[in-house]
Amino acid sequence: MSEINELAEKLKSEGDRFVSIFSGLTDDQWNQEVYTEGATWTIRSVLSHFITSERGLLKLFERIRQGGEGAPDDFSIDRYNAAMQARTKEATPQELIEQYKEVRASAIHWVSGLAESELEINGRHPYLGHTTIRDMIKMLYIHNLDHYRDMKKALK
Repeated sequence: MSEINELAEKLKSEGDRFVSIFSGLTDDQWNQEVYTEGATWTIRSVLSHFITSERGLLKLFERIRQGGEGAPDDFSIDRYNAAMQARTKEATPQELIEQYKEVRASAIHWVSGLAESELEINGRHPYLGHTTIRDMIKMLYIHNLDHYRDMKKALK
């Protein structure tokens, strides 16, 4: 199996797992607080973050693939996240699950369309700094797993 196929399959399996997890939550669990430093994030906020960050990162990855540098040096993850939370505040949990399915399908499609050599293209990721597209793709699922660990703690 090619590395492209492995990355796409990892995104698919991890995405399917999260759809299952979020689909099984109760109304009370959606409102469970996960982060309380700064702005309070609930489990609903975390799913919103998965969607908006992945949507933005896919655009960034494509710009890098096309020869762009990536995220600007003055990019603020905190400002971006706050603005994206505000944009999605009216969406229901079910709408968020559907949006997550769509953005993850887009990520899988984008990754599947890459040439193996494009995995080596470098650009600036807002969190990782200068790195390869390969590492940026891997961060899509690592990022979600990091937040999932925090969600599990909040649900106990």
